[in-house]
Amino acid sequence: MRRYDPRLLLGILLVLGGVLSLLDAMNIISNGGGLFWGLIFAAGGLFFLYMLVNNRENWWAAFPAFTLLGLAVSSFLPGSLGDFGGLVFFAGISLGFWWVYFTDKERWWAIIPAGVLLTLGVVSSVDNATTDLATGGLFLLGLGLTFILVAVLPGGGSRSWALIPGTVLLLFGALLGTPYRGITDYLWPAVLIILGGYFVVRFFINRPS
Repeated sequence: MRRYDPRLLLGILLVLGGVLSLLDAMNIISNGGGLFWGLIFAAGGLFFLYMLVNNRENWWAAFPAFTLLGLAVSSFLPGSLGDFGGLVFFAGISLGFWWVYFTDKERWWAIIPAGVLLTLGVVSSVDNATTDLATGGLFLLGLGLTFILVAVLPGGGSRSWALIPGTVLLLFGALLGTPYRGITDYLWPAVLIILGGYFVVRFFINRPS
């Protein structure tokens, strides 16, 4: 059997890219260059996905696999859905971190970048689609939900501490964009005072006699 030569795949991709570019120049198709790079990204993503599925020890391959696949999908989006390109891209990276967590619950740290990246994608799409919504509050809501998930999802060790920043961020996010947003100027100092007092009281309660 003849040994596989990677030059064959490279040649096929170059020919395909030339055909797509020619069809784009002749106005037969649109975004030929985007389709070509989308195929390149998809090929790379599928390669790393094969490494990931074939051997679970290659969990690091989830990051390039889903990132490249996200880039591929965003390249294939039509112009009417261009506002969602950022969401698809960030969701692809986020999916890599979700894979890392759900294949091993001990890697709970992956929840934080997964939630933050997904939040960034949602905020970017909403920001492109409308200017009437305060995306700052939406961003804080996403961060708050991320920390709540850190606290409640299974994994190694107790992570109840994440409920504190999660609740605070949810409260701030809910207040931003409302007539009561001025309350946040006083709420943050109050949270610091309450947290500081809590740790001081815990220190004296747990102090050996």
